[in-house]
Amino acid sequence: MKPSVILYKSIPADLCKRLEQHFTVTEFDGLPPAGHPALAQAEGIIGSGGKVDRAFLAQTPRLCAVSTISVGYDTFDVEALTEKAIPLMHTPTVLTETVADTVFALILSSARRVVEVAERVKAGDWKSGIGSDWFGIDVHHKTIGILGMGRIGLAVAQRAHFGFSMEVLYNARRHHAEAETRFNARYCDLDTLLAESDFLCVTLPLTEETRHLIGHEQLAKMKSSAILINIGRGAVVDEAALVEALSNGTIHAAGLDVFVQEPLPVDSPLLKLPNVVALPHIGSATHETRYGMAACAVDNLIAALTGDVKENCVNPQVLK
Repeated sequence: MKPSVILYKSIPADLCKRLEQHFTVTEFDGLPPAGHPALAQAEGIIGSGGKVDRAFLAQTPRLCAVSTISVGYDTFDVEALTEKAIPLMHTPTVLTETVADTVFALILSSARRVVEVAERVKAGDWKSGIGSDWFGIDVHHKTIGILGMGRIGLAVAQRAHFGFSMEVLYNARRHHAEAETRFNARYCDLDTLLAESDFLCVTLPLTEETRHLIGHEQLAKMKSSAILINIGRGAVVDEAALVEALSNGTIHAAGLDVFVQEPLPVDSPLLKLPNVVALPHIGSATHETRYGMAACAVDNLIAALTGDVKENCVNPQVLK
């Protein structure tokens, strides 16, 4: 008898068929509600969104593997999963290049005021030659500071160095030899990163250590001409402090793809600021990359439930 699996996010039909070759699949739109009979039978779950915590795990006594269609896993209680020896699989490599592209979309849009001036054109405000009130700022030959030098940070550094002749600074838990060798990246402490960056790019996951890592104190140390880019997690930046810094000219602008609350409420103060480019968490949102993430997650679940995990496990200690 095939293992029972819950699929709680829509995936392409061919990938669904691949799952069905190995498992008995029950599909849901989001995680099943508490008490649903499928929870008691599930040996694996695959999807994204929703919280997998101790309360959820209490409903799934047969659960042996979890596969998320994402690189981030802050909605999963990794400690609880590890205690139950349940591997948590994710998709860390598939979206790297696409997210790095999004970083530069935000950099260019924020620096050149692309969204703002495009709306002015549509509103009929372009009536003659443009004046300085339409001008943006250059990106090339500026200094980019990367907070977090993982896969995405490295891909951003590559684009910055080779594509825009930028000086690359970074702060991370350790020195990154590849970044320093290939892109002349310079490791520095956080205060130096804040003070010297023209573009500060946050690529960090959300942990207890990174929550509100960028707040009033840190924003005050940035250049008044600096632009903050966040594609990590919304709560790494204190949004109230950011609104204040953008409103009073402490920093120049921000390009944001992640927020504390998603979807971003329509009454968010961020949406009232002309110097904010706000995207709906589209970092990996291309047809090719989202397909690749789903395919990777399917393969991850198959590997986890057949005892053949070689990569992409968040808590590999459970495999020993």
